[in-house]
Amino acid sequence: MTLRIVCVYPDLLGTYGDSGNAEVLLRRAAWRGIDATLTMSRSESPLPEGDLYCLGGGEDGPQVLAAQRLLDDGMLATAVHQGAQVFAVCAGFQIVGESFPDAGGAIHPGVGLLDVRTTKGSGRRAVGEVLVEVAPKESGGLGLPTLTGFENHAGVTELFGQAQPLGNVSKGIGNGAGERIEGAHAGNVIGTYLHGPVLARNPSLADELLCRALKLEVLSDLDDTREMLLRDERLQQVSALTR
Repeated sequence: MTLRIVCVYPDLLGTYGDSGNAEVLLRRAAWRGIDATLTMSRSESPLPEGDLYCLGGGEDGPQVLAAQRLLDDGMLATAVHQGAQVFAVCAGFQIVGESFPDAGGAIHPGVGLLDVRTTKGSGRRAVGEVLVEVAPKESGGLGLPTLTGFENHAGVTELFGQAQPLGNVSKGIGNGAGERIEGAHAGNVIGTYLHGPVLARNPSLADELLCRALKLEVLSDLDDTREMLLRDERLQQVSALTR
């Protein structure tokens, strides 16, 4: 099969360079000899069929517009129903939930792929480096090594229903709803506030997404020496912070 990776609306959800996540997925597939394509699907065009969709962060106005266009288009929800995977970051994370606020605090409907709801926070903005400890698979988690990333948001995201945290926060703010948790996952959808791009910082998470999209248990090994050096550097620097 050809793995079809789709970067959703990079013209609206590209503020923080999260389109790099789609590039990481494409490269890690190609390095293994897996046939893969990447479509940068702009908001003025219909969303194409895909196997793995990536949504990134964006400002309030573009976020509202992106959510409305995804609801009008309908393809993302249809694709998930048919088995496609979704990886959503920051504004994208809020969009795939049930609802999220605009700059003034007014609530807008999300696409409804994750049972999470976001409101405007009243405390300080979550800005800075984050470390997330992921639960093992036997406990319902993704069973990944510690995640490292950068957060920059003012939302408070609460989880409901089948949505489970991506992990527990050991450094940083995370979802900001009281519990020290970060992100959410359920079924075919993973959401997080972590920028970086987060998949460049955490190749194990990238490979988890590839396994899901390809319906494989494991992938062939790669020489991740350089990726691990970057990862170790970030982990050491963040661990030294007192935040």
